[in-house]
Amino acid sequence: MYSTLHQLHALSGTMLHSDQGSVYTSQAYQEAVKGKGITMSMSHKGMPADNAPIDSFHSTLKSETFYLEGLTPTRTAIVGQTIPDYFAYYNSIRFQTKLNNQSPVEYRRLVA
Repeated sequence: MYSTLHQLHALSGTMLHSDQGSVYTSQAYQEAVKGKGITMSMSHKGMPADNAPIDSFHSTLKSETFYLEGLTPTRTAIVGQTIPDYFAYYNSIRFQTKLNNQSPVEYRRLVA
């Protein structure tokens, strides 16, 4: 995980959410996160439910990309290409039942 952080190129407003595992709370990791201009977010101690929304999203992302396509998500190039494509698909094209069978972009446009 730590080596992956060194490969990240932070964008303005980037936030990294994690649990309070020893890797994420270590001083070296925290300094590396701050050094990349990333804002760190952590679940509350003893509250794994804090991570449920992002864990659910990650499960969906992996199921609809890496597992479906048989990709190995351990290569930075594959992740770097797949994630932006999936976000575009997820936000603009993928219909969601909880949004009245609309994409998030379409739903926001109608409720705004």
